[in-house]
Amino acid sequence: MKYMLLIHSPANIEDATCTPEDWMKYDQEVQGAGIVVDSHSLADLTTATTIQVGADGERTIITDGPFAETHEVLGGYYVIDVPDLDVALDWAARCPGALDGGSIVVRPIADFGA
Repeated sequence: MKYMLLIHSPANIEDATCTPEDWMKYDQEVQGAGIVVDSHSLADLTTATTIQVGADGERTIITDGPFAETHEVLGGYYVIDVPDLDVALDWAARCPGALDGGSIVVRPIADFGA
């Protein structure tokens, strides 16, 4: 079954104890296990563009705020293919993004063909 691991990191990463080497090690482990379907790190939050569509069908693009107050930002994701939720949770718990106040949201990928 496929699961998405959404990596939410603290907005203030200056206090982070995990290092780039921790991330490289985790990536090597998850890739080496042969369970990665896809993964990406996202560019800095300041490059994000938000769009909203009103009831009239008109779209509004918000590029410079206002932003919701948050203590976490979505920093990237992995899509993994593992037997069940317990295995997905084990991989999520190993992720450096779960440290330093971060969190990993684990969600099954919907399979509409099943």
